[in-house]
Amino acid sequence: MSAALPTSSREWHLVARPHGWPKAEDFALREAAVAAPAEGRILVRNKYFSVDPYMRGRMNDVKSYTPPFKLDHPMDGGAVGEVIASNAEGFAVGDHVLHGLGWREIADVPAKHAVKVDPGLAPLSAYLGVLGMTGLTAYAGLFDVASFKEGDAVFVSGAAGAVGSQVGQLARLRGASRVIGSAGSDEKVKLLIEEYGFDAAFNYKNGPVRDQLREAAPDGIDVYFDNVGGDHLEAAIGALNVHGRATICGMIAQYNATEPTPGPRNMALIIGKRLRLQGMLVGDHADLQPKFVEEVAGWLASGELKYRETTVEGIENGYDAFVGLLRGENTGKMIVSLA
Repeated sequence: MSAALPTSSREWHLVARPHGWPKAEDFALREAAVAAPAEGRILVRNKYFSVDPYMRGRMNDVKSYTPPFKLDHPMDGGAVGEVIASNAEGFAVGDHVLHGLGWREIADVPAKHAVKVDPGLAPLSAYLGVLGMTGLTAYAGLFDVASFKEGDAVFVSGAAGAVGSQVGQLARLRGASRVIGSAGSDEKVKLLIEEYGFDAAFNYKNGPVRDQLREAAPDGIDVYFDNVGGDHLEAAIGALNVHGRATICGMIAQYNATEPTPGPRNMALIIGKRLRLQGMLVGDHADLQPKFVEEVAGWLASGELKYRETTVEGIENGYDAFVGLLRGENTGKMIVSLA
């Protein structure tokens, strides 16, 4: 047990359900008391926590695959930190762990929900992105859900984000015939081609997605990894070849919509082309975790797989980091540093 524990910790609470875009007054940074951990629990000083698009859905009071955030309670999400007190077998002060109680400085974590991580294998923040949930999402979504095979042409929307940038590189490393990405700025497009090795990329703000995709993929695509929905999904259905597969991972284009958003207008093509469109949740693919970490850590060590992080310093800027993520201000994984 550590002698001098902190007596308080700051944490972000959701205080109102956002309507449309989240506003600052929907959130509050509050102080909470810290106590020694009960049996089977550990106290963790968070060093980094993750902000992710799926969190926007959890701010709505609707039944979904994961319960909504409670009002006037701390929000949660991925975090990595250092154990500062332990009342659990197998965890010692000084261990570094990955857990699910982010959005706060000090977390009182059930030991069964914490996983030890090695800061020698990769920087701690990488366990929230390239070696964490977003990385596994890319890996499982491409190889398991979309049944990627060597020679496939792959299109990724939101390709400069944490998931999309990894999908494109994994496809390239496994022998894709062509990798195409869309992003929201010319700077990100340049990054996709020059750093991540995409064969083609376009700025979706520069013209209709359908036209830009047709130009980038004249022979069509075999796999579409969807992080965006909307016009991107419609364009991809048009470009997919016979027996094409799409992993529907996220629809960030409509997360803040206040009216129902129109679906793709060309769904009839699914029949003639015998397309498979499948939704995915990363939690269904936990069995792939050991293989994923082993393979991806190897590619990271060799320098074949590259990643970017956008780091926002200070817990007080947690709300700004989250809204920045929804606006696409990040390149790669958006992370809040409490170091």
